[in-house]
Parts: sequence; structure tokens; C-alpha cells
Amino acid sequence: MSARGALLRVARSSSRAAASSPRARGENEDDTLAAYRAKRDFHRTAEPQGAAREKGRGAYAVQKHRARRLHFDLRLELDGVLKSWAVTRGPSLDPSEKRLAVRTEDHPLDYGSFEGAIPKGQYGGGEVMLWDRGGWTPKGDPRRGLEDGRLEFTLDGERLRGGFALVRMPRGRGETKENWLLVKMKDAEADADLDPTHEWMRSVATGRSFEEIAEGDSRPPPLPKFRAPQLATQAAEPPAGEDWLHEIKFDGYRALVATAGGESRVYTRSGLDWTKRFSAIAEAAAQLPMRSALLDGEIVALDETGRSDFGLLQKMLEKRPRALVFYAFDLLELDGKDISREGLLERKRRLAALLQEAPSALRYSGHVIGAGARCLAECRRMGLEGVVSKRIDRPYLSRRTRAWIKVKCLGRDEFVVGGYRPSTKKGRDFASLLLGEFVDGALQYRGRVGAGFSDGDLAQIGAALRARERKTSPFVALPAEIARQARYVAPRIVVEIDYTERTKEGLLRHPVFVALREDKPAREVRGK
Repeated sequence: MSARGALLRVARSSSRAAASSPRARGENEDDTLAAYRAKRDFHRTAEPQGAAREKGRGAYAVQKHRARRLHFDLRLELDGVLKSWAVTRGPSLDPSEKRLAVRTEDHPLDYGSFEGAIPKGQYGGGEVMLWDRGGWTPKGDPRRGLEDGRLEFTLDGERLRGGFALVRMPRGRGETKENWLLVKMKDAEADADLDPTHEWMRSVATGRSFEEIAEGDSRPPPLPKFRAPQLATQAAEPPAGEDWLHEIKFDGYRALVATAGGESRVYTRSGLDWTKRFSAIAEAAAQLPMRSALLDGEIVALDETGRSDFGLLQKMLEKRPRALVFYAFDLLELDGKDISREGLLERKRRLAALLQEAPSALRYSGHVIGAGARCLAECRRMGLEGVVSKRIDRPYLSRRTRAWIKVKCLGRDEFVVGGYRPSTKKGRDFASLLLGEFVDGALQYRGRVGAGFSDGDLAQIGAALRARERKTSPFVALPAEIARQARYVAPRIVVEIDYTERTKEGLLRHPVFVALREDKPAREVRGK
């Protein structure tokens, strides 16, 4: 039998179900998908046999394919089939990047929704993930573009959007494949700083990772439950010795991130669900390549020097929330297993591996072992928040312990508002806030702050003060000159304050308001 006859026989035997459809395919349709069908044994692979169709919706898809080599398959619907290219490094949003795209055989339209495992030994054996989907609109005549070697189009996918171009390269001597270049056009969707292949690691359809696709389980695993975070004890100097590791202390929101099956939740240290507020962090965590995980870390805003800044974080939450970063420093659960009883170094080893190809919003918090004093000195030189020192061999405990020690470089702490001095200015509720810390359960006065407030801060704090007014003082004692003009509130509002130093009586010198701390319960603001 001739090769032509063999191809036709494979095509006919593998598409009997399609032949019984309301419109049976003709000879030209078999020819269109003959190469596709000839490469596959549909008794062994779950890939669709498919049928060419005259009209469609202008469908577009990208499938991430973990075969002999990892690559991304770009598919554009045209003339009843999916025109296909294997993009070796995946699509880029940087117009200066040119990604090799090797033209492959046409695929049936049904393939645009395929996700699953192709058996080993079969053509393309490995896992296929539906990585993006949507529609495409060609610029000009797409058939002429394919023929001339330049096809420009706009994507309207769930992940990729905007203009792209496929440009055919001259065929070298002896080359049998068509090599094209996939290029992002310069438009509003271009972004040289965002790598989409790392930003989105899971299926756009099912939220599954490659491992879950290989297992064939489409049921999403349960999200890990919130647990109280481990807290550090404050000290003047970091501990010495090789039994301790030292991390940078970040100036942000402490958060636990739970993720499973393409879904994520972001919790504050007290268990509040702030997923909507930090949606970009949740979306990034949902792309991590595992069945489930519970991560501990800090959400921060980085200034132009790379330092975390809580005041900047407050501003970016309103203006640029997607630019925030989650620095992960611990891993409590992985793939349904509680690993919190393992030593810290082992937990961090697993965390580093998990975040190796994470989206840009997720970052691993590194450390040094030993040399705590030098680490603190360097942090002071750089103007950082401080150092957190941790015993390398200890399990994770959901309480404050001396296995974690924090040393601050700067005078910045949280304080509880126990009252205020009224303002004489029209439209302003207070002139200054009366600050305190809990010591042995009693609220000790630490001074007052009247600087650093924006108009928005004044309005927000004023409303909070009015809602918590009380007649008696929550402080153990107040200086008489302060008490004469004081108004009191229930000690529930927490604020972050910068200051130069504390006096021997414990009062703050030159305090400046930084931000409200809605994430921190007042009972946790403890002094010495």
C-alpha cells in the first residue's frame, strides 16, 4: 500500500464517529488533518480525533506541553482547523524578545480544549496543560499572511492580550521545518518586566499543575486551613553561633498564604481573609507547581533601592496593588502533608525549590547561618528594618517563642491608641494621639504623636476614634498635663510609629505616624 493510501486508511479508521455527524467530512477535510492523525494511535491516546469545520469562532489557545522538551504550542483557528506552532521558550510580552516558533501540523478544533496525559511511546508523550485560551483577530488577510511569511494578529486571551506577529525565517539548506519568530507588538499590553511563562504555571481551565495532570485527578485538593503564625521575641542583639540563621526583617504585612488546585487565600496574622485586598499575591500563589501548600511570609512594597517600606505599602494598596511582593520565609504544609514539625532548614529547602520558578510577585527570603552581629551591622548600614534570627533545627510553633529572635535597626514599633487630644482646627478630630503598650496586661503610656498624618489618615482615624470613645482612661497612669485635655477610647486601634529613641521613662522622642495597622490585634502590642 502506498504512503498516501496508508494515511487515508488511518484517517478513515480513526474518525468513524465524526463521519456519522450531520455533515460528513469530504476528501479535502481528511487531507487537512491527515498528518495529525497519522502520528497518533487513538486507541492509546485520549487526544481528540477531531474534524475539520468550515466556520468557527476565531478560537485561540496555548497549550504548555511537557514532552521530551518543555514547550508551548500556539494554536490559531483558521479554515476549520488550528494552525499550530511550537514555541520553544514560550511567549514573551517584551517586544524586544523574538521567540522561535516551529510550524507543526494542523490540529482539529477540538484540540483547543484538550488537557491530559499522552502515554509514553506515543507522539508527543507527556502532559498537555491548557495554559491560555480565548479568541484572535488577524490583521488583514490571514491566508495571505501565512503565505507571505508575516501574520499579525490581536489576542484576547485570559492571560495573553494585545498585538503579536509571527514572522517566517528563511529556510536553510537541508531544513524541512518552517521556523518562525513570535514577537509581541508595542502596545499597552507589552510588559518587559513580566514573564508570562513564570507568572502562570497552572492550567487556565482546571487550575491543575503538570503533576496533577499526570496523576489524572481532576478533583482539586482542599485548601490548607489557617493556623496562628509563629512570633519572634524582641532582643537587643542577635544570638551567636552556627545553630542560628538570620533573615532580613521586612516592614510590611505578615501573611499566611494557602493555595491548592489553582485557588488561594491570603490571611493576616490574626486570621482575617484579605484575599481581595491582595488579589495579585493570591493569583501568583495559585500558579505554584504543587497540589497544595501553606506559606508564611511578609507582603511588602519595595522602594527604588529595594527596601521594604510600610508607608509606601499603604499608598500602593490604593494605587498599585499588583506591584506588591510576598517574601516567603517558611513552608508549613506541602501537597497535603504537615511539615511544620520538621527542622527549619529542611522547610526552607523545600520552600526554595517550590519558588524556583515562581511568578514575580512571590519571592524567597534568603538567610545566612551564623554571623548574626555582622548581619545586623550590614542591615543598619543599609537602613533596613532589622534582623530575625531563627534556630535552624526547631519546628514551627504557632505562638511567640525564643526560637525566633527579632532585633530592630530603627526606632519603629506598633502602639495602641488609648486616647487623643482634641484639635482646635476646624474639620480635624484630634491634635495628637495618646500611645501605649501592654506590659503585664496593663496599658503603659508611651507618649503622643501629632505628626505624619495625611488628610486621608486624619479622616480614617477620626472616624475610628469616634466609634470607640469611652469616659475612663485605659492607661495605668497619665501625666497630669496630658490627662487634663485627654479624651479616651477603647484600646483597640493599632498604629505604627517612627521615633528617634526612647527616654529612660519609656517615652518616645520625635514620634511620627507611619500607618494604621489593621492586621495586628491590640493585645499583641507588648512592651517591656
